Amino acid sequence: MSDFFPHERLDCYRLAREVAQWVLSAKFPLRSGDLHDQATRAALSVALNIAEASSREGATSKNHFRIARGSAGEACAALDFCGAPGADEQQVKLRRIGAMLARLSA
Repeated sequence: MSDFFPHERLDCYRLAREVAQWVLSAKFPLRSGDLHDQATRAALSVALNIAEASSREGATSKNHFRIARGSAGEACAALDFCGAPGADEQQVKLRRIGAMLARLSA
């Protein structure tokens, strides 16, 4: 298992990847392109910051986990307004990610 990057072993990364993939393929209502773009950027930020944090140490690592948690909150809020089927399930995942990241950034 040494051929993996550290983030690939984290449940919060795997879950963040699932959410990001869902957001990328979700059908948002017409005229909500800006919201879809914002949700996509936030969801990708969660996964990418988890990946970066897990490859760093100390305060820098914790800061990236905090940024990822903020992005999870942003993505969750964006899904409040999207009206896409399945958004509620993704918000549950984002809340779970947020809880994991709170522990990782402490």
